[in-house]
Amino acid sequence: MAGLLTATAGFVDGLAFIHLGGYFVSFMSGNSTRAGSDLATGDLRGWALAMGLVFFFVVGVVLSSLAVHLREARSGRQLPAGPRSTAVWVSLALLLAAAVCASVPALLVAVPPVIAAGMGAVNGTFTRAGEVTVGLTYMTGTLVKTGQHLAHALTGGSRTVWLRYLALWAAIAVGSIAGAVTYQAVGLAALWVAVLLLLGPAVLLSLRHRRLP
Repeated sequence: MAGLLTATAGFVDGLAFIHLGGYFVSFMSGNSTRAGSDLATGDLRGWALAMGLVFFFVVGVVLSSLAVHLREARSGRQLPAGPRSTAVWVSLALLLAAAVCASVPALLVAVPPVIAAGMGAVNGTFTRAGEVTVGLTYMTGTLVKTGQHLAHALTGGSRTVWLRYLALWAAIAVGSIAGAVTYQAVGLAALWVAVLLLLGPAVLLSLRHRRLP
């Protein structure tokens, strides 16, 4: 599940990176660096774009976190540990809105911030006690864990754990390739592919939650 969601995030980031000319909708460390370099070189438009994407990414995180909290409050109990379908549905709704906006010329300007909010929202999928346990759109920490567990494997620890983290990195890398290729073929209509990619996990997680006691 984490791999599929991460691949979807990579897909969206790959297409948006080309569309925006080198800015990200999932990787906010990259946008923070772009914002700093743009400001230093006097590119105020680039700085505003990068910071705007960061802002809306955080808005998406807030929206999915509130949605998960409200669902728990309405059910009267804390949901068991595991992926949150609510966060995926919020992300899906935002990507759907972005895809619709992309088909209306007057609303094209809204597409990047709405996508960024959707990518922020999906990071609320894997949480425990309100804290993210698996980051789906940022891979620096995942690569660090890959290296740490590989070191453990080389010194007598588990020989397979590091592969899980490497697989997450590979998922976002492969997803970004697919997103970039699809964007070059069909433009922003590629967002509909991302909507379909998220629909499956959203439905599956909802069915799983219904079966839980």
